[in-house]
Amino acid sequence: MIFAFALLVGAVAAGWTVPRRLWAADLRRHDPAVLIVAWLLSILGVVLAVVTGVVLLLVPSHGDAGALLVAIHHCWRSIQHGSSPASEEFGGVVGVIVLAALTVRLAVVGFRGIRRRARARREHLAALRLAGRFDEGSPATVWLAHERPLAFSLGGRGGVIVATEGLRRHLAGDGVAAVLAHERAHLRGRHHQLLALADALRTAFPVVPLFQQAPAALRELVEIAADVAATRAHGPAAVRAALLCVSGRGAPGRALAMARDAVPLRLARLNRGTRPPGRARRVASCGAAGIAAALVPFAVAGTVVIALAVAACP
Repeated sequence: MIFAFALLVGAVAAGWTVPRRLWAADLRRHDPAVLIVAWLLSILGVVLAVVTGVVLLLVPSHGDAGALLVAIHHCWRSIQHGSSPASEEFGGVVGVIVLAALTVRLAVVGFRGIRRRARARREHLAALRLAGRFDEGSPATVWLAHERPLAFSLGGRGGVIVATEGLRRHLAGDGVAAVLAHERAHLRGRHHQLLALADALRTAFPVVPLFQQAPAALRELVEIAADVAATRAHGPAAVRAALLCVSGRGAPGRALAMARDAVPLRLARLNRGTRPPGRARRVASCGAAGIAAALVPFAVAGTVVIALAVAACP
């Protein structure tokens, strides 16, 4: 039972402390892809720790220390004997029931969100087909005859970029290209689906700070990530001009608009001149950050086990 208890403690600790550490990162200079991976894998790590802890309560001989802790097995055996196998099995059954209920809740919330988004997308596309001019491509772009410069993207199967003719009237060619590159980056990176998943987790488990704060953090990060892609293709000056010109008002609430979220932060990053990272460096950084974030609850669990073992030794 000691391992199961330690894993649950680690999951709780990670769920409450990791968001504070991730929010502390300076987004003006850090690679947003690294932080996106850290948020996602920290969520995965918490979920895995909880599931593993519950499963250990049901596995025979789950209380054995194993090869790694055989040297201190006898020291904390007295702690283990504080509860009978029957009570541990009962705890495991209760844990499985709770996990099943939470899984069903997440599935229901996610399914409702998918249906709601699909219905809204169909309604928006139907209106756009009547009011706009479609440029076929991958992804398709809808041009609206409107003076105000506006651009946003709609996710889902065959994502669509929506832009107004005002972009071409108020921006130079490289600025318009930067706007379209920004929105293509959202669709290529599946940012809409990522935010939908984060929203479902927040709705299903609102009491966990990691799940509660992930949507707001990820919304900022995907906008910065799209800026990085546009900057790599068209330069920071074009992206800065687009952010200063394009309006974020008028886009549907579930769309990702070019200039609606975290605009001052993104301008500060562009003014700072942060260079987009190379591919090799990005892969290495994302891998290291993801592994570290996912292992937080397990590292805390290991610390709890060792602390209990030392406390049990005279």
